[in-house]
Amino acid sequence: MGEVRRRYPDAPEPWIDLSTGINPVPYPVASLPLEVWSHLPTRQQERALLEAAARRYGVRDLATIAAAPGTQALIQLLPRIVPKSRVAIVGPTYDEHEVCWARQGHEVGVVTGIDQAAGADVMIVVNPNNPTGLLLQPSALRRQGGLLVVDEAFADLLPGDASLAAELPPNTIVLRSFGKVYGLAGVRLGFAIAEKSIVDRIRDELGPWAVSGPALEIGRRALGDTAWLQAAAARLADDRRKLDSLLVSAGCEIMGGTPLFCLARHPDASGLADRLGRQGIHVRQFARNPHWLRFGLSANGGEFRRVTSALA
Repeated sequence: MGEVRRRYPDAPEPWIDLSTGINPVPYPVASLPLEVWSHLPTRQQERALLEAAARRYGVRDLATIAAAPGTQALIQLLPRIVPKSRVAIVGPTYDEHEVCWARQGHEVGVVTGIDQAAGADVMIVVNPNNPTGLLLQPSALRRQGGLLVVDEAFADLLPGDASLAAELPPNTIVLRSFGKVYGLAGVRLGFAIAEKSIVDRIRDELGPWAVSGPALEIGRRALGDTAWLQAAAARLADDRRKLDSLLVSAGCEIMGGTPLFCLARHPDASGLADRLGRQGIHVRQFARNPHWLRFGLSANGGEFRRVTSALA
């Protein structure tokens, strides 16, 4: 946001950041015990978090799930523990997958469909996709041979059978993000779900105390709070419907999305983004697809009214 603020120094405050696709109404964090701040995390605390995550994601064996300081850390780690490979990334999607595998010397290509990844040693799929929202059924993702990496960062609000986490195929790694649906990106917490030998290697690479004590405790509480997640899902669905209607009225074509964001097409996307920026509203643009804009959700009615006025 710092660069955006410098670009629009006269924009009204506070800024509304719709660029991230993170729940704008975060899980309420109550006070934490002093010891989670003053002591190193214990194995018991980590196990309590993993048990809550396993229940939430349908994982049966704690030996097949590892916690990390954010999904981004796992995206950077995986290319280091896999031998040099031909990697096919189904895209367009989150750019960091391509960046991280290429940085480690892998032969990386972005393909437009899973059928084009048949000969690759590693196939990476973001499901549902960011930014298009395209959701592939688990049956379409099972492959013979090679490693499959499925980034399910935006899968929390989808039906459980949309995830590969519960019925994990061999040689598959599923990544799950905590911060997005719970609106707590600053906690830095994510999970890798895979067969035990892969999870053991991930844990070895992460080293001891990879996840902070506060993150362990916040994650344990939030992942076990089914009532909050159900209420958040209902609110986000309603807010997404309102956003779609607003964008269509502003001349946008809705291309897809998830409960946390909407991908829209506009003939003058850069001009629209500039107009919003001058009103203190930041949306996601795409250099490779200049007619696309991604809109996250507003935190409250006041923010939504500002967005409505800026788009009018």
